[in-house]
Amino acid sequence: MGYAGGGKENPTYHDLGDHAETVQIDFDPRLIAYEELLDIFWQSHNPTSPAWSTQYKHAVFFHNDAQKEPALASRERLEKSLNRKILTEIIPYTGFYRAEDYHQKYKLRHAPELMAEFGKMYPDYGDLVDSTAATRVNGYLYGYGSLENLQAEVNAFGLSVSGKERLLELMRKRDQRMREFSGVS
Repeated sequence: MGYAGGGKENPTYHDLGDHAETVQIDFDPRLIAYEELLDIFWQSHNPTSPAWSTQYKHAVFFHNDAQKEPALASRERLEKSLNRKILTEIIPYTGFYRAEDYHQKYKLRHAPELMAEFGKMYPDYGDLVDSTAATRVNGYLYGYGSLENLQAEVNAFGLSVSGKERLLELMRKRDQRMREFSGVS
């Protein structure tokens, strides 16, 4: 989590200037294509809704023409398929500022047993924030991903047996709440 797209040096949550809240994704194109990331991005928000403010705008920040062209093309395809104007911006990357610690790994920080385990694995908080395992667990805690997917990869996170059991328990509870909310038993 961080801030990008504006001209202010070292923005903060309470002094953003013209930056937007955003995430920065480092990826290996040998493992996932940029176009696949764009597909996920378009599915993760309503690109036809206007932003409440600059802080919450929808945007792809491209680093070069190799990213700009597919981003523009994917937006065009989506606009045609929806037959609606896409309001998500495609703009040049000018820098990324990491948000304050209290904005990082929010759901993980509210699972104290899991946070303690990751804290031992990553005594430097910056390393924890950058950890793929911590990011994936935080995503699961937010509700992204299925229990089945978690069960398939839980052993890769470096958690203790009790940590894995706690994470799976939290996911089962989340799934139960979702079934109750939707009226499905």
